[in-house]
Amino acid sequence: MLNRLSAFFRRLEDKPEIPSDGSDEMALAATALLVETAVMDETFDEAERATITRLIGARFALDPAAAQALVVEAEQAVDASIQLFGFTKSINDHFSPEQRVELMEMLWEVAYADGIVHDFEENLLRRIAGLIYVTDRWASNEAAGVSMIPDVNVEGCEHSMRRACRDIAEFSGGDENR
Repeated sequence: MLNRLSAFFRRLEDKPEIPSDGSDEMALAATALLVETAVMDETFDEAERATITRLIGARFALDPAAAQALVVEAEQAVDASIQLFGFTKSINDHFSPEQRVELMEMLWEVAYADGIVHDFEENLLRRIAGLIYVTDRWASNEAAGVSMIPDVNVEGCEHSMRRACRDIAEFSGGDENR
């Protein structure tokens, strides 16, 4: 908490460098939200770090070294930030609605990476979904692998997400392969 306050005052003195390229800003904002999700339960373990690195590497076509560097940069941005708005504004400015749903899927995958979704993580993801205009129904169902679109198979669920796929499918009255 004190680190965030001191970072806030440092930011008032020195304006952070803003990336000039929208794609850099977009990648940093998305990665920062993934890191924020990972640290929400006060731990940032290797499973979460590896999941974030893999997800952003695939999403932004980065090699492993560049993806790891982006995670480090995002960690610094999260430490220096006192709110989500800057990150979510960048997402809203640069992501299509479909890409925002994809980001929510990535966020849920990070939340599930350590095998446990902490209440704080779930609350954060619901807040982010609202800030990037992804309805709660899309955010929870799509991320858990239960497609809102008929005839889409969710065989690709990660192992740690299979239970959530089954639970949400059962709750919604469908089967997990709907």
